[in-house]
Amino acid sequence: MLDNLRIDTASLVYDLLQPYAVEEFWEFKDCVPVSGSTYLIGRKQLLENLDLVRQMALSPDYTMIFDGAAEGSWTLQQELQSFKITDLVLSGHLLVIGGGDMPNDYLYMKHDYFINVFLGYEHNLQQMTRIDELYNQPDKPYKFLFLNGSARTHRKYLWQRFRQMGLLDQALWTMLDSRPVRWGKMQLIENGVDLFGEITPIQHLPSKYEYIQYRDTTITLDPSERKFVKHDLFQNTWGEVYLQAEPYRDTYFSVVTETVFGESNHSFRTEKIVKPLAMGHPWIAVANAGYYRDLRNLGFQTFGHAIDEGFDRIDSPQDRANRIITIVDDLCRQDLASFLDSCYNICKYNQQHLIELRGQIRAQFPERLWQFLQQHQ
Repeated sequence: MLDNLRIDTASLVYDLLQPYAVEEFWEFKDCVPVSGSTYLIGRKQLLENLDLVRQMALSPDYTMIFDGAAEGSWTLQQELQSFKITDLVLSGHLLVIGGGDMPNDYLYMKHDYFINVFLGYEHNLQQMTRIDELYNQPDKPYKFLFLNGSARTHRKYLWQRFRQMGLLDQALWTMLDSRPVRWGKMQLIENGVDLFGEITPIQHLPSKYEYIQYRDTTITLDPSERKFVKHDLFQNTWGEVYLQAEPYRDTYFSVVTETVFGESNHSFRTEKIVKPLAMGHPWIAVANAGYYRDLRNLGFQTFGHAIDEGFDRIDSPQDRANRIITIVDDLCRQDLASFLDSCYNICKYNQQHLIELRGQIRAQFPERLWQFLQQHQ
């Protein structure tokens, strides 16, 4: 199985495949190509060696795989286009490992990268043991958790509508990107002004809710400045991967604004949904149509006993967003302590299932890759 596999040490699936590799490389340009080999290459080495990768992908002597597991669905399609390698993927000359569902004409293998990597952090596993703190504190200072990183249309849309409705005042929220957004499938006009063209105030978590490494970070920003502050806040590290129990303990549910919303109806699960699953927090996912269906197909349970989740079947992005906003508003008017209590068993189940699913993902990945290669080599 996986004979003649040669892998990039910076690949996101390196730890899963390292035992099967006959060669590892740090710099792809320094490799001596070996006929009959399968090369798995990560993002950095791909970008630095695009011409060489194209040459080898078009040759019958090699099988080339791009590890794009940190992106999925629409975002991976956009990345392939920006690298100018979509033609190689669609023609089957370059295989892809992606983090989400994609159209059938892309030769890709799906890997739930974020489920795997998130539970690989000891700190996150420790925080997960604090789940009962969420349920032992019925009186909470905020009603819901609403975290937003980079500017995306659906995030700006919910933020503006929550602001208009007074719901932001009831939320523990962040917005790490002040820049305007443009996307024709949704509109938001107030007094003749296109709010998607407005600069959004920057807000990050109060320090007591942040992962300890980032609690002393100071961000200064002119209110009129267009800026993305996530890299400043997290000191150019992947700060959003860390789980901290306090924001979940002090809220009743999460409004999870996933990466993909209306650009595609192909699901892409990121660390954004893994966090409330891991922490045992009820959630409403702002994602593509069919996202809930796909989560249930993975074995997770959702909260249909307490929330009308019919919005998952609404194709129109704006209609889906409006229905989600109504659900959040209705929920905030209810007895949230009772709602939280009614979700406990589902949340405990999902937390345990997440742990078990990660084990399955890791155990099955080499065999799945081998079968993928058998189908497409």
